[in-house]
Amino acid sequence: MALISIFPSSALHFNSHSFNFNAPKHIIRPVLARISSQNDQTSTSNGSATKQNNSFPGKPEADVIVIGSGIGGLCCAGLLARYKQDVILFESHDAPGGAAHSFEIKDYKFDSGPSLFSGFQSRGPQANPLAQVLDALGESVPCASYDSWMVYLPEGEFLSRIGPTEFLKDLEKYVSLDAVQEWRKLLDTVLPMSAAAMALPPLSIRGDLGVLSTAAARYAPSLLKSFIQMGPQGALGATKLLRPFSEIVDSIGLKNPFVRNWVDLLCFLLAGVKSNGTLSAEMVYMFAEWYKPGCKLEYPLHGTGAVVDALVRGMQKFGGRLSLNTHVENIVVENGRAIGVKLRNGQFVRAKKAVVSNASMWDTLKLLPKDVAPKLYQDRIEKTPQCESFMHLHLGFDAEGIRDDLGIHHIVVNDWDRGVDADQNVVLISVPSVLSKDLAPPGKHVLHAYTPGTEPYGLWEGLDRRSSEYKQLKAERSEVMWKAVEKALGSGFSREKCEVKMVGTPLTHQRFLRRNRGTYGPAIEAGKGTFPGHATTIPQLYCCGDSTFPGIGVPAVAASGAIVANSLVSVSEHSQLLDAIGI
Repeated sequence: MALISIFPSSALHFNSHSFNFNAPKHIIRPVLARISSQNDQTSTSNGSATKQNNSFPGKPEADVIVIGSGIGGLCCAGLLARYKQDVILFESHDAPGGAAHSFEIKDYKFDSGPSLFSGFQSRGPQANPLAQVLDALGESVPCASYDSWMVYLPEGEFLSRIGPTEFLKDLEKYVSLDAVQEWRKLLDTVLPMSAAAMALPPLSIRGDLGVLSTAAARYAPSLLKSFIQMGPQGALGATKLLRPFSEIVDSIGLKNPFVRNWVDLLCFLLAGVKSNGTLSAEMVYMFAEWYKPGCKLEYPLHGTGAVVDALVRGMQKFGGRLSLNTHVENIVVENGRAIGVKLRNGQFVRAKKAVVSNASMWDTLKLLPKDVAPKLYQDRIEKTPQCESFMHLHLGFDAEGIRDDLGIHHIVVNDWDRGVDADQNVVLISVPSVLSKDLAPPGKHVLHAYTPGTEPYGLWEGLDRRSSEYKQLKAERSEVMWKAVEKALGSGFSREKCEVKMVGTPLTHQRFLRRNRGTYGPAIEAGKGTFPGHATTIPQLYCCGDSTFPGIGVPAVAASGAIVANSLVSVSEHSQLLDAIGI
């Protein structure tokens, strides 16, 4: 997928999530609806302390209320403001961004989540969803580009490069000619499908029959052209886009163990499941971004917080309101319809058109009054399997003794046989100060390492975060990340010399990101289930984010937010926006 947030939302996976500390100093807050009292501090249901507004600034109503300022919520609110809707976004945290927010400790600026991106600079119909939303808001994010990351595998360690030929050279040198032949076969099968997978711009989709006008009819010629270019065999393959990617891999007879493991790794980082559960369309999109001529990876200068800042700026300049430190206690339903929200301080804020929840499906259900949602709806949510959680390691340290050619990204796989989804087996490492020097004091580095959605919540459930048992488990379970960091940074790195050391657990994840059980998101496997749509069984209540179609990851949640926003305006307004941004 374009704009994959793998190193974690995360994580190709990439929603990744961490702790919520102090907001970065560069965050834009000029028109934010903020707290009027600094004394009304309450504890959230998951144990974190927030300061709650005593009174909500401005009129206590809006056309649309959005709950949660993750990437999905920000994209939804920003586009609604662009559509001239009166929109207000409520965020419990003191900084916007959700799993993608940034925080600052001792002049070190840390990313809490996604750190591997591509497609930021793309434009037009085939641009990634986040790039299209930013374009619609008249915002951009300056980026540094690069084309490789280090991998440390049981077969050895090497610099893995993207592009149509470079990875083939790596395979020949470090694996085998058989692996080269199979990888080339996979590219020859998958890349022709990308035209079909990318034929409908994400921003053209809406959740009603109006999609026949904004997407189907508008882009029918380009879709038809893509099928003609693919030929009969390619067009037949494109029918598998909504099936598990493993079916494509199996159909062309790929058997090389490394190639199969590598594909599973990419799938897991992208969607939180291996190739037998990842939608083919997602992988085809990602392959088109990473293995075509001239492709590059990108890192936003000033960190992932710069992405959040750009979305906030875009929303605000069109009149959207953001209220931080404002906890929504519950969604108010009257006569069977969602009509607003009740804040923790007891204040009611009315939504004239809709309430949109950017919380997970499980957390959204908790916001609803009892017995309002149909039992079938509740049962489906409660039975939906969850991805596991994360361990995080955030470090600030002196660059002295660290090699000058250190890359931004590193991935460590300890044992292929255990599977990429096994706990304590895969560690992702990001050192963004390599490309964005302002994230650390002069001569220093910031680092974020994490286990991508594989840490069992059950190991931590019920532990007191102040207990010796919790601290001991924290030390034990973080050791795999420390060892991975030492492998990636070399002998010049010393744990003892780190000026900032922070370990996050599933309880940290749950506490600060308000994620049910600290989960990465729904573990919905392609072919066995589908992500829910954006409308709910309750009129005027919509959902966006990783619990809805298209699923987990930065591109997916950006698309989900856009789809909801488009669905709340007329087909005419939607079409005018597409015309305005040239897609």
